[in-house]
Amino acid sequence: MAEQLLDQVRDVAEGQIDFEGQKLVELLVNVTLALTGVVSFLVGYILQDIKLALQIGLAGTALTFVLVVPPWPFYNRNPVKWLQVGGGLVPPQSLIIDEKSFR
Repeated sequence: MAEQLLDQVRDVAEGQIDFEGQKLVELLVNVTLALTGVVSFLVGYILQDIKLALQIGLAGTALTFVLVVPPWPFYNRNPVKWLQVGGGLVPPQSLIIDEKSFR
């Protein structure tokens, strides 16, 4: 019973994301952290409250963590189609490069 629960936790933690998902994660991290920094700085400067600025910064960092760390399903919209092991590829009988035939 405990092993089944552990397997379920592993499946959730070891989620897969594709290359497009990685690109999206990078964009989300850059945008959310940049916006958090700008908003945090402006609010702290205007209100002259460094504690509030730090709280906004930490909240934005936590939001970024929640957005990008779990392998959400929308990060795997374009899965890679891998070849079969030992695939059924047949090597060509002859290879022609620059009008020369190779075997």
